[in-house]
Amino acid sequence: MTNLSTEILPMTLEFEQLPPEAILLSQSQINQAIELSSQFKDESKQWQTYLNALSLSAFENWLESRGNSFNINHDECTVLQPRFANVIPTVANLKVGEYKLCLITTGSFIDEQVEISRIVVDLPEYIPHFYVLIEVLEEEETAIIQGFLSYKELSERQQSFNLQPDSDWTYSIPLTWFCNEPDRLLLYLRCLETSAIPLPIIPTNRAENLELAKEELIRILPQLRTKELWETLTWEQATAVLTTPELIDWVYNLQTQIETLQETSLQQHLSDIFQLITQPAINVGRWLWDELDTLAEQTWNLLPNIAPQPVMRSPVEEFTVISSQLQQKGLEIPVQARGAYQDLSLAGVPLRLYAATWYLLSESEPNSWTLLLILGTPALASLPHNLKLRVSDQSGILVEQEVNLELGNTYLFTRVVGNFDEKFLVSVSLGDGVEVTLPTFVFDMSR
Repeated sequence: MTNLSTEILPMTLEFEQLPPEAILLSQSQINQAIELSSQFKDESKQWQTYLNALSLSAFENWLESRGNSFNINHDECTVLQPRFANVIPTVANLKVGEYKLCLITTGSFIDEQVEISRIVVDLPEYIPHFYVLIEVLEEEETAIIQGFLSYKELSERQQSFNLQPDSDWTYSIPLTWFCNEPDRLLLYLRCLETSAIPLPIIPTNRAENLELAKEELIRILPQLRTKELWETLTWEQATAVLTTPELIDWVYNLQTQIETLQETSLQQHLSDIFQLITQPAINVGRWLWDELDTLAEQTWNLLPNIAPQPVMRSPVEEFTVISSQLQQKGLEIPVQARGAYQDLSLAGVPLRLYAATWYLLSESEPNSWTLLLILGTPALASLPHNLKLRVSDQSGILVEQEVNLELGNTYLFTRVVGNFDEKFLVSVSLGDGVEVTLPTFVFDMSR
């Protein structure tokens, strides 16, 4: 019989113990961060958004672990809104009670400097009461609250040290400026009055500055398809963009969705967006009360009840004819619809534009309204061959109808649907730069 000896080798398990202040992240929070980051094509933005989302979850976990008395408001939190996360590399506009917070996320501390975007330091729309520094340990699925800094302290030191932003619009802040006792932040959030940390007031001349920058922005912004804001714009131009939600939307769509549009089309839509932002609007919701607002009174005329009648009793007989034809094509115009018309003249060509509106009650389109547009001539004659009808909203050019010579159009028509907070811009053109853009259409039934 052979005796076998077994040699048992000592085994050492090596692991790095997490610090006691580490905040655990759940799998659902990690999955949410992945989902938020997946909306970007740029890998660096994907990674930053992923870290920012983990940072937000960790901060909420931290607050909850210290008591449930904090009221957290995400309504304007930038990391949860892809259009803002696309241009703001931090977690801005998070509210805890009456306080605005900005979470500065880092993956690791390589040096003694913390980089903070100029956007959340110099633009009142995004400036917080407190900047909170959070280290995300992504592989360990944890995070650590490293410290905080009030805007008041940052502003004072910025002036004392004449702190200037780098070329990529970031400030390099010494780590020593941050208070490394996070629990003191809890005390401030519970007991300190917000008036102790006054925030700058949003300037009242944003609209004027946007108008001044309009032409240059229409020319330059299409370059952002492949470049960052700081690589393309001056800070003044960037301020106009970053304080205008419609332009933030446009940049996000350009960088994540729009791939095939030519620069001329991009510039055309930009021009429409500036019209939507700056023009006064016609409230078609008032039409349902058989009323015109002050702006519409200048050029529009209300139609009577526009439901089809067995006898043509409408003072605008051509509209009755057209609406009957549309209903035969399957476009239902409900009894509660109301409309108006306006006579136009482009290059000596007489035109008539009808607009009808109603609110939608279907389950598939709740809280929505519709705008029906019909462009014809007063005598139902054939339309000019180069006539176009264009409708835009904040997201893009929705419709661009033009005359089909083979069909011999006597009118162009289109219908668009929007939520109650949406508005539409309508333009009529004859080519060669002959165009008229009408005041924006909105829908509000309040009187």
